[in-house]
Amino acid sequence: MKIQPGAEIFKLRWYIKQMQGWSFKTYLLLMLGIGIIIGATVASPITQISVLTMIAAILGFTCTLAITNARQINGILGLVSAAIYIIISVYAKNYANVILQTIYILLLDLPVLMLSSWSKDTEKHIHGLTLKKWLMTVSFFTIVLALLYLLDTKIFISPRPVIDATAGAIGITGSLLCMLHFREQYYFWTVQGIFSIILWGVTAFQGDANLTLFLTYILYLTNDLLAFTDKHVHWFH
Repeated sequence: MKIQPGAEIFKLRWYIKQMQGWSFKTYLLLMLGIGIIIGATVASPITQISVLTMIAAILGFTCTLAITNARQINGILGLVSAAIYIIISVYAKNYANVILQTIYILLLDLPVLMLSSWSKDTEKHIHGLTLKKWLMTVSFFTIVLALLYLLDTKIFISPRPVIDATAGAIGITGSLLCMLHFREQYYFWTVQGIFSIILWGVTAFQGDANLTLFLTYILYLTNDLLAFTDKHVHWFH
């Protein structure tokens, strides 16, 4: 595999090129999402955590749209947003989400930045799960779920172990499928989006976070639906 020269990410023209050629619906969703995230932040008490949450939400949402459009910039966006999400998750006591964000960095962000082949001719590399691979995927998910639940109940004590562990396990499974270019990743992203909406909604209700991430994960879910329906997105078309 060809390694992407690290110097590319320090060139402005690389970022401009990476943000070009997205589907029109994606650009509309991006502008709508940024507006909602900023609005939710301004409407809440401004603290260091709320500002960090806003930055992570904008970068993370842009990252998901970049994945949908198979753009390598999702690596740097995901790397920075995941690092901030780790801080926020520790503060909110969602420890499985800390592991999830770490896995995002290891499976999605760093490989995408290092391997230029990841986003080259993506439509030619997309494939589906066979029955055997579905069984392997379910087994992998079950093992990860058990480990994250133990983490949330035995090592660290999370106020929301079931929701936190389930959302984390689904996200880790989706990350693995994404790295391997399986289209079924979006089934996992969709379900993970629903669980993350519940997780951060409950977290906000219990006073450990504001509503910004709750709204951001609703936006993530909208992006997942876009991947299913937009004919200009290669994952399902």
